[in-house]
Amino acid sequence: MFAPRTTTPWPLVALFTAGYLAPYLLPTVVGRLDSGLPVSATQAGAIGSALLLSSAAAGFLLASRVDRIGPRALARAGLALAVLGYGGATLTTAVPAVVAGAMAGGFGSGTATAVAACGIAAQRDAHRVTTLGLLSVSALAGAVYLTVPHLGPGHGLPLAAIALTALAVWPLTGRLHARTPALAVSRPREPLPHLRSGLLLAATMPCWSMAQNALWGVSGRIGLTQAHLGEATVGAVFAVALGAGLLGVIGAGALGPRLGHAAPIGVGTGLIAGCIVASASATGLTTFAAGEIAWNTLYPIVLSYVIGLAASLDPRGRWAVLVGSAASLGTAAGPLTGSLLSAQAGFPAMGAALAAGLLVIAVPMTLVARQASRRPTHVVDVLEIPVDALPAMPAQQHAYGTAGPRQAAAAPGSATA
Repeated sequence: MFAPRTTTPWPLVALFTAGYLAPYLLPTVVGRLDSGLPVSATQAGAIGSALLLSSAAAGFLLASRVDRIGPRALARAGLALAVLGYGGATLTTAVPAVVAGAMAGGFGSGTATAVAACGIAAQRDAHRVTTLGLLSVSALAGAVYLTVPHLGPGHGLPLAAIALTALAVWPLTGRLHARTPALAVSRPREPLPHLRSGLLLAATMPCWSMAQNALWGVSGRIGLTQAHLGEATVGAVFAVALGAGLLGVIGAGALGPRLGHAAPIGVGTGLIAGCIVASASATGLTTFAAGEIAWNTLYPIVLSYVIGLAASLDPRGRWAVLVGSAASLGTAAGPLTGSLLSAQAGFPAMGAALAAGLLVIAVPMTLVARQASRRPTHVVDVLEIPVDALPAMPAQQHAYGTAGPRQAAAAPGSATA
């Protein structure tokens, strides 16, 4: 489906950006729905959860079908659905229509992410391409957070940003492979490799992702209500935090696989737990900014290693898509979980509960990463057959012609098969 390349696959990076932008803009999407529509904070969180649940459903449905349907056609269908869904939700204030548009757009985002994940897994350096995608989506989301507060009120501005991004990425899909009958026939169905490790990673990812996005989904409300900041100040904090995330991703890209996967995932998740506690208990600008900036610096670093770990389990990208979709399930539950926990127990108690859950699931994730690092790399051995060991055979030059340029004389020694 995707041939491994050494050059940067920019269409896949752009597709990754279009697919991941909705989760990155989740706080402003939920906050704008709460303030711009006749819905409660919990209902706004539920709409955000419905969007991301639809995105996860697309990943589970398409994980093993990308190569059969074709990357180009599937990417274009996903981007078109994102444009129509998010664009339609932007242009209406009817709550049922907004929900329907958000779910349609979410399915389009999940489709784009599935195609990007399969393509990235086939690259020689999947971790490098993943970090480029995270850099791109972090930079774009930071620009949106800086811009949206100055463009006026209304629920549609962040949704319009996602729709316009999908529209801008559309022309780049022409560089993706189209479906070919020969590929469909020659590529038989293969069982998922490393089933135990893949299932364990996929089982833990919803919890890991839910904890992250339970905080992220209510971060705007923490800044506005508990830290008593204005929307422009909160947006500026988010932009700076995403900028710090850019630096973190650059560092992760520079390190690459030198640290393996176990240390970044295990230690990083533990540090993220501390950041969640700090951010959720913030009562002023300093503590709120420190928690959000530290969390946003670490989150994309650990995420890049998790995606790289999933990609290493299957070069066809199926585990990458399935683990990503499992993460989207947690992402979908995040806003609603954060809203319910904070409403029942308050933001600090919510942060403590989320941090405890992260520390528990860090153990199995680290075990999967350690097992993957011990797994030997598949290498094609070259068999050398000495010519002297072969019995003498009569020459048949008249019966068979040479396949390539005729050699003046055969070199003595040995031939490599």
